[in-house]
Amino acid sequence: MSNTTLLPLLADGDFHSGQELADVIGVSRTAVWKQVNRIAAESGIVIESVKGKGYRIPGGIDLLDANLVRDALNERSRSLLTRLDVLDSVDSTNTEVTRWVEQSGSSGLVCSAEQQTAGRGRRGRQWVSPYAGNLYLSLLWEFNQGAAALEGLSLAVGVAVARALRACEVPAVQLKWPNDVLYDGAKLGGILLEMSGDAAGSCKVVIGIGLNVSMPEAAAGAIDQAWTDIRSISTQSPPTRNQLLAELLNELLPLAADFEQQGFARWRDEWLALDAFAGTPVVLHTGSGQLAGVARGVDERGALRFETTTGVQTIYGGEISLRAAQ
Repeated sequence: MSNTTLLPLLADGDFHSGQELADVIGVSRTAVWKQVNRIAAESGIVIESVKGKGYRIPGGIDLLDANLVRDALNERSRSLLTRLDVLDSVDSTNTEVTRWVEQSGSSGLVCSAEQQTAGRGRRGRQWVSPYAGNLYLSLLWEFNQGAAALEGLSLAVGVAVARALRACEVPAVQLKWPNDVLYDGAKLGGILLEMSGDAAGSCKVVIGIGLNVSMPEAAAGAIDQAWTDIRSISTQSPPTRNQLLAELLNELLPLAADFEQQGFARWRDEWLALDAFAGTPVVLHTGSGQLAGVARGVDERGALRFETTTGVQTIYGGEISLRAAQ
């Protein structure tokens, strides 16, 4: 019996007797009890057990449903999507899509999951990925003009994320170069792009996005910076994860399809309007040390314009971290 068999029956937050669950699934009450305990231990989901009432998940749980996501896509995005897998658990959605690349995967493949056991951010950092609490997705796209034509892609993806959140009536977010989504200075999400193939010709890019939707406090202890989630910042009922995933794909699929022809130029002004550090003192952290200066937006290629006492430099991505000056 898998999580995807039992959890949907408990997702509404109401009590369900062990016998009711056993009858629906076609197993014994003892098997239900064992599965409840296993799910609670492995996922961290709180499942109450009350004698005479049965089992429930307090407040319910927001599970992903690939069919609901597909139904919410607009016509063009639906035509660009070639595969959508919603997994129960995976090491990393980016890693899973990379495995698809090795199997001659084509553009438009999307993987999302309820949980990542080895989620990754930039610079090898762990991406905290509790079960059914946040959103993790990866999109595979093939490009033909080499890495140079993809300059600024991660920034454009940030704009697409901001647009999707706005469509879901999430309060306005900001972007931090090169790949963070912020709200009031706290991290709401991140972007990780990974490329394979010929850097001067045909290559495949995995576009990975992680968004904090409803982060359990118990899981948040592993996060080493200020963070927030959509549940906390929403002034009304927050969107479901299926709504969020559909709106993200409505933005990301056309972006990926058009980016080689349009480039970052189409997205630059919108990125600048969302720049969290525009005109503010910052510190660049690199592998060789730190450098203080003032963030002056980005150029037409998506490079950071970084002003120091010697003038304005252009800084490209890599193993670099940007922080507000203290």
